[in-house]
This record gives sequence, C-alpha cells and structure tokens, in this order.
Amino acid sequence: MSLILSEEQELLRDTARDFVQEHLSVKAFRAIRDQDVADGFDRKIWAELCELGWAGIPFSEEVGGAGLGFAELGVVLEELGRTLAPTPLLATVALGGTAVALAGNETQQKEILTAVCAGERLLALAFQETPRFNPEVVETRAETAADGYTLTGEKRLVVDGHVADTLVVTARSADGSVGLFLVDAGAAGLSVERTRMVDSRNAANVRFDGTPAQALGDPTASAAVVDEVLDRAMIALSAEMLGGIQESFERTLQYLKDRDQFGVKIGTFQALKHRAADWFCEVELARSIVLMALRGVDDAAPNLPQLASAAKARTSDVYIQSGEEGVQLFGGIGMTDEEDIGLYLKRARVTELWLGDGDYHRHRFATLEGY
Repeated sequence: MSLILSEEQELLRDTARDFVQEHLSVKAFRAIRDQDVADGFDRKIWAELCELGWAGIPFSEEVGGAGLGFAELGVVLEELGRTLAPTPLLATVALGGTAVALAGNETQQKEILTAVCAGERLLALAFQETPRFNPEVVETRAETAADGYTLTGEKRLVVDGHVADTLVVTARSADGSVGLFLVDAGAAGLSVERTRMVDSRNAANVRFDGTPAQALGDPTASAAVVDEVLDRAMIALSAEMLGGIQESFERTLQYLKDRDQFGVKIGTFQALKHRAADWFCEVELARSIVLMALRGVDDAAPNLPQLASAAKARTSDVYIQSGEEGVQLFGGIGMTDEEDIGLYLKRARVTELWLGDGDYHRHRFATLEGY
C-alpha cells in the first residue's frame, strides 16, 4: 500500500491549495465568524467548490460524481483543514453522502447523490444522542406509518444540521434493530436548533416528534452500514485534522526562525529545537496513518475499523499537541485572538472529541484486536 501521492493526486492537491488559499483563507473564516453568518459558511464559495467537482469526488460517475476515492477526498480535506475552512463537505459528503452511497437503494442514490454532486442538496448525519461519542446509544424510535415511518427522539451535535436539506438519521425500530432514515428539512414535528462550538463551527440539536421519515434502503440491513459510515467519517475527519496539524507546525516553525529575543533567533535555542524535532516526528506519524487509512477505504481493507481508530486516535492526540505547542511557542501573543495559532487549538479541542477521542479509539482498537 503506497503512502506516496500519485501524480493526479498531487495535481489535485495543488489545485485545492490554490483555491483554498484564495477563497477560504483563515481571514475568510474570521469574516464568517465575526459577521455571524447564519449558514456558518459562504454559499457562493460552496457553489464554486462544487463546480470543481469536490462534492462528487468519492461518488460514481452514474450519479454525477468523479468516480475517485477517499484518498482524493482526503487530499482536499487536508487543504481545507490548513485554513480552518468552514464548508459542508464533511457533513454532506463524508457523513450523509457516504450513508446514502452505502445504504440507499438505486433510486435514492440517483436522486440524492446527483443533487449532492451538483451542489444542490446539503446532508447531515444525525446519530449522536449523548454528550460524548457513543454511537451504540440509539434511543430515537422509528415507528411504521401508512406512508413510511415516523421518528421520535433527539440528536445532539449534528454537524451542519441547521442547513441540511435532508437529515440521515439513526433510529431504533420496534424489533430493536438500528436503521437509517431520511428526514426532509421542514418536516412536521422536526425542530432544529443551531448551536456554535468553541471553534465557531456549526452543530445543531435536533428533535423529532412524530416526524415523517423514509427508510434509507432496507432498515433491517442498514444497521451494519452505520459502523461503516462512521469509520469512513473518522478517516475523513482525520484527513482534515492532519491539515490543521501540519499548518500549526509550519506556522510555528517559521515563527521560531523569525522571532528575535535579545538579538538572537529563538529557533537557535537548543530546548526549542528539541521540541520542534519531537513535534515533527509526531506530525509525520500522523500523516502516515491517515494516508494508510484513506487508502484502506479505497482498497476495502479488512482491518478498516482498526485503521479508522488508529488514525483518529493519532490525529486527536497530535492536533491537541500541535495547538498547545503552537500557543506556547508563540508566547503571550499566541493567547490573543489576533494571532491565528489559537484558532487551531480551538479546532483541535472540538475535533479531538468529535467521533471519539484518543482514549475511546485506543480502547476500540484494542477490543477489535482481541486484547
């Protein structure tokens, strides 16, 4: 399994980097945050992003996608992570879109994914019901109705849930099985409350009160798909986190080279050299496991759950380390909002916990390996 980008992937990376630096810089993120943009992202830029084909990267050409893979999606997410770019790409493609691609029937895939690839529909995956990541807890109920199902229950931390045109929801049927269901925005009995996390990104609290829904594919067969979707989502999120990790390191390294203290560059101090060297090793280890996990999705690796947990555990730990090291090495200015490095620590705090922190995934990895 090669951990080197192909020529096509390098071209995609360069294109993505140019676009993100021009249209989705940290300055653009600050503008969205400070103006309290209701959507939490720029819809005009999202449309341009979709025109580039990014929303369709992992989906088949039959639904208007690019027919590529998660390795290519990861390349784009990594560049978005470098500038903390707020887009619905993770929620719509890596979570909701992946669920439709894996569990939906042919008609649902054609209708929903074609709209997703064209930038005409936003998705969100509503699965979490507890304050901390625990996907096994599913108390939302799905009851049969004359024209489908009705859902009753609550979901927390639904990323980009307040802008989603369609929610993909996990719910438990009368027989106790967990399935996936589709709920349209504005449906009767649906209540969506937008919240903002410490990193100023969106996460909605959603309530269902007899809300009409349709099964995504066969609800009795989609239970096993939920774990597959979450594994892919963990890997996609890890790719975005990798971008933030690398950017934090590179910004701090440059600061060490530029900052004078008593007429001497602080980067020449032996203690800071050692910290930077240790940090570099952690960044490279994170990069290796994320690339391996992305390749694992495309290669249908039998140990994909282990790869997903290994990638998320590593990036959770290293992103926190990167944020804290960056703030500390920048010194007092690193604590101010004017300096960008603190924004990466805030993003690290959120992504560390979302989809499971390092402790959760080390335990999961050990369990999967039979320890």
